[in-house]
Amino acid sequence: MPSWRKATLAFIALVGAATFSGQGVAQEKSIVVASTTSAQESGLFDYLLPIFKQKTDIAVKIIAVGTGQALEIGRQGDADVVLVHAKPMEVGFIAEGYGVQRHAVMYNDFVLIGPKSDPAGIRGTKYAADALQMIKEKQSLFISRGDRSGTHFKELMLWNKDASINIEKEGGKWYKSIGRGMSAALNTAAAMAAYVLSDRSTWIAFRNRGDLEILVQGDRQLFNQYGVILVNHPNVKKILGQEFIDWLVSPDGQQTIASYKINGEQPFFPNATDPNA
Repeated sequence: MPSWRKATLAFIALVGAATFSGQGVAQEKSIVVASTTSAQESGLFDYLLPIFKQKTDIAVKIIAVGTGQALEIGRQGDADVVLVHAKPMEVGFIAEGYGVQRHAVMYNDFVLIGPKSDPAGIRGTKYAADALQMIKEKQSLFISRGDRSGTHFKELMLWNKDASINIEKEGGKWYKSIGRGMSAALNTAAAMAAYVLSDRSTWIAFRNRGDLEILVQGDRQLFNQYGVILVNHPNVKKILGQEFIDWLVSPDGQQTIASYKINGEQPFFPNATDPNA
């Protein structure tokens, strides 16, 4: 066979393969969700997404970052959906025109964690704000995520509003902002025998606890609500993104969230039907 004919046939085969491959990619249904790290680090997505994929044939890629960064990814149009946990920031995101509608999905709570030795004496304190004031008075080591996450946002609210402490001005060497995620903050607290604020789900899943334990919990101010929003951007796969949201807030999706357990403990509680969430 002439060499030119071999080359032509090879070219045709290459184009055919590329076309077939391109069709395969085009036919794949997928979305990107920018989400708080707690939903990822707790293992919730590892549990939910295969179930959602089986029901809808939609693949979901998770970008796990702090709430502030997740919303920024949404603003840039690099995610179809955001799942976060800082309601004031979520409301602002929609007011700016970057989100279509906010839906409540689930809740858990935050907990104040520290070493068993409890140098600030906060164990069993009823209110988180009182515990933070005690930590400041004793200048006991406190680890802050410092990453504009929902947990960091809540921590700042507790310091600045509830405890009436301007932590940016009044925090000293005892207050260490690390600019990293929840697992990193817990690891740092374990290594340095320090206090830290954590969402309960990440704490339940966290294995390197060392000498740490929950010291303060149950305060209403530690309530932790999660919301999901379809991003408003030309790049967004609106139909597929909305299908994911619709499933999360449906009875089936809510029951799937409720059925997820870590060592027998339920880390998230569905509440999509709560109009005030």
